[in-house]
Amino acid sequence: MPRDHIEWTPSPGTSTDQPRQVRRILSLFKPYRARLAVVGLLVGASSLVSVATPFLLKETLDVAIPQGRTGLLSLLALGMILSAVLNSVFGVLQTLISTTVGQRVMHDLRTAVYGRLQRMSLAFFTRTRTGEVQSRIANDIGGMQATVTSTATSLVSNLTSVVATIIAMIALDWRLTVVSLLLLPVFVWISRRVGNERKKITTQRQKQMAAMAATVTESLSVSGILLGRTMGRSDSLTRSFAEESEQLVGLEVRASMAGRWRMAVITIVMAAMPAVIYWTAGLALQLGGPGVSIGTLVAFVSLQQGLFRPAVSLLATGVQIQTSLALFQRIFEYLDLPVDITERAEPVHLDEVKGEVRFEDVTFGYDDKGGPVLDGIDITVPAGSGLALVGATGAGKSTLGYLVPRLYDVTGGRVTLDGVDVRDLDFDTLARAVGVVSQETYLFHASVAENLRFAKPEATDEELYAAARAAQIHDHIVSLSDGYDTVVGERGHRFSGGEKQRLAIARTILRDPPVLILDEATSALDTRTEHAVQKAIDALSADRTTLTIAHRLSTVRGADQIAVLDRGRVVERGTHEELLARDGRYAALVRRDARLEPTS
Repeated sequence: MPRDHIEWTPSPGTSTDQPRQVRRILSLFKPYRARLAVVGLLVGASSLVSVATPFLLKETLDVAIPQGRTGLLSLLALGMILSAVLNSVFGVLQTLISTTVGQRVMHDLRTAVYGRLQRMSLAFFTRTRTGEVQSRIANDIGGMQATVTSTATSLVSNLTSVVATIIAMIALDWRLTVVSLLLLPVFVWISRRVGNERKKITTQRQKQMAAMAATVTESLSVSGILLGRTMGRSDSLTRSFAEESEQLVGLEVRASMAGRWRMAVITIVMAAMPAVIYWTAGLALQLGGPGVSIGTLVAFVSLQQGLFRPAVSLLATGVQIQTSLALFQRIFEYLDLPVDITERAEPVHLDEVKGEVRFEDVTFGYDDKGGPVLDGIDITVPAGSGLALVGATGAGKSTLGYLVPRLYDVTGGRVTLDGVDVRDLDFDTLARAVGVVSQETYLFHASVAENLRFAKPEATDEELYAAARAAQIHDHIVSLSDGYDTVVGERGHRFSGGEKQRLAIARTILRDPPVLILDEATSALDTRTEHAVQKAIDALSADRTTLTIAHRLSTVRGADQIAVLDRGRVVERGTHEELLARDGRYAALVRRDARLEPTS
């Protein structure tokens, strides 16, 4: 599959600086402040309960057991058991709430990205690989699951535990606390270095995953399989995928091992700290310093061990957050994509559309680098009449038709519907008013009825049958074993080209738009199938404003007016007979078609 494509890069206004990005991430949790407050309370309560246990242990060893106070010993033991129970209950509730909040945030992100992409113009999708888009939604947002569901809670929980534990350690013995915390700044510095390293690797890994997703989407679709098999490229495609997968293996290993030895050193040092504490306490006693009771020493080591887990987890969480910033940045890039097809703040709504379409000095270009695709187009299409657009490939026919439903927006002049600039209409009016039937029919992997009802979800069975009859496809559908419940297959490959085209026409008939764009709807069909589809198109076009983008001129002879385009300009306009009489560009095209028509 071709690999060349254009990737969107952040504009100067895009949020790529880390502080702003962190603030933006935190803003995702604002709608769930109340639930997060409850999590905070549970975290605080859990930390206090955890810190209380070593003090209970100290009293047990220094007072209850040496003095033989059985009642106090029973209360202290009961307190330890209750502490364990409360910690478990708080942990379960904390996990439930934080996971729910995290999943809601992921849902919000997925929906926001999908909604943003739905608003993008057709130009964005013509230059972006489908697999790349899918990877952002699936892999990038999926990769953030640990961050948004548990990392934030883990950060608060571990930070609270660390602070509470250090305070308790100071209360027990400040000298031992100083010894325990001497290396903490070094550990923080190491974890930050590891986090930055993993962030860079994660960015590369996600790009590689997006490339693999694009390859899978393109080469394992029905069209991709057909192309690969018929071109004898199945083995080479497999080798290409294996190479991409091999690159991903290397990145995954690097991501997993980045900083692993440095973090292992931290773990070893922290695990060795109890021995250092025992040595320090023994040395102080031998040097004649103030002694430390057995209970205090055991309680301190217990606190230190309790500090070890959240401290290491806190450092690991910091690394995880830095890694996740790469994923958030990729998602924010899509959320920051400039939307060039927008609805006015106070758009015009038309309850009834007659269907008059006007192109007034229309100019259009895809970007500033290339020249205009359309230049100075002035055409009026009265309501209920038909306009045919003909010309050589690349003349701008399809682009001109796509300006009416605002798949693109003009760069100069305007397109009006019933005298209203289409840019001033609300999207609902425009969607109801303009229907498009293109050469490349798209059908969902669903039943025939579901595909038809995509145009009108509330349509009754009788309305489906009527639309299918008008499109000359009803008899074929009912002849199938499952009738209207027949699943059409991926992109409708269970149906022939003519059948898919008539299903698309039936879908448009069901929607009943007053303006119809026919974009070379029969150009890929054989003569016999074209004749059947043309009957359906004639039924669809009746009493509608119709713009027909024609490849075969035999289909446009009955149009009310024909416009010949050449390099984005209208060079001739009139009826079929008028243009033939002029013996100009249109007459030459007709003679070309006559020579190409098969003789039998």
